[in-house]
Amino acid sequence: MNLRPSLHELVAATHSPFHEDGSLAPEVVPAQAAFLAANGVRTVFITGSTGESHSLGCGEKLALYDAWEPAARAAGLRVIAHVGGNCLEDAKVLARAAETHGFAAISALSPSYYKPGTLSALVDCCAAIAAEASGTPFFYYDIPVLTGVSFPMEKFLLEAPARIPTLAGIKFTNPDLVSYRRALEVAEDRFDIPWGVDEMLLAALGTGARGGVGSTYNWAPGLYRGLIAAFDAGAFDEARRLQGISIAMIDAMAAIGFLGAAKALMAKLGVPVGPARLPLGNPTSLQVEALMERLDELGFQEWGAKAPAMEQT
Repeated sequence: MNLRPSLHELVAATHSPFHEDGSLAPEVVPAQAAFLAANGVRTVFITGSTGESHSLGCGEKLALYDAWEPAARAAGLRVIAHVGGNCLEDAKVLARAAETHGFAAISALSPSYYKPGTLSALVDCCAAIAAEASGTPFFYYDIPVLTGVSFPMEKFLLEAPARIPTLAGIKFTNPDLVSYRRALEVAEDRFDIPWGVDEMLLAALGTGARGGVGSTYNWAPGLYRGLIAAFDAGAFDEARRLQGISIAMIDAMAAIGFLGAAKALMAKLGVPVGPARLPLGNPTSLQVEALMERLDELGFQEWGAKAPAMEQT
C-alpha cells in the first residue's frame, strides 16, 4: 500500500458549514463538494483551521466525516481529515473514524494549551494519533502562529519516521522560508511538504514547493493555477501580478474579519456555509457588498470560482 499520497496540487481547506443559529449543517457538504470539483479541486482538507476545528466538538467532526465520505465519492474528491486538538483521546477517536471512512490521509496539529515542551514530546503526540489509523498516511500540521509550538521541521522529519511509520509529510503553514527549505532538503522525495500560506505561494514555489493547502483555493483556484503556470513558464512578471492580486484579495477580507468574510463569499457563490462561530466575528451585509465590489475591481469575474451549472431536468 502506498502511504505517501502526492499533494503536488492545490488542496482546498474547507469551511465547516453552519446554520444561521450556529448549529452544524452537514447537509451543505454535498454542495461544497460539487462546487469544488466543478472548479478543478481534487483534494480537500476538512475540519482544519479554515474549518474552525477548535470550535467544533468531537461529535460534530464525526458528523462532518460522515457527510464528506459520500459527498467526496460522488464528486471524485480525495479527503484529508484533520483530527488534531488539545485532547489526544478525541484525536484518536477521529483518526480511527477517518480510517474507517477510507480517507486519503489524516493530519494533526500540536496540542496548544498544554504544549509539548520538546520535539520528542511532539513526535510522541503525533505517533499516538497516527497509530490509531495504521493504514492511513499521516501529515503533521505545522502552524506555529496559532499553536504557539515551533520546532525545526527538518529535525521533525529526521526523528519522526522511526516512530510514525505512516508519516507522509508536513502541512507547512509557517512563513519561514528558510525553515521550509531546510525541511524540503531533508524530505527529498520521501515526504510531501505542501505550503500553507496562500499569500506567499510564489515565494514558496521559488523555494521548492510543489503544492499547497489553503483556504483561498475554495473560491480562487483559477488565480493560483494561473500563478503556478506562469511560474513554470518563467513568466515571472505575470506570476508576481497574480500573487499581488491574491494579497490584495486577502487584505480586503482580513479587514472585515477573514474567516467570516470568506464564508460570506462562499454564500454569494451559492454554497451556504453559514457564519463563523464565536469567538470569530462576521461582516455586515454592507461590508460584504463592499467586499464584492473590491473583488470585482481585482478581476474576480475572470479568475474567481464559478457555481456549477444546474442540471437540466
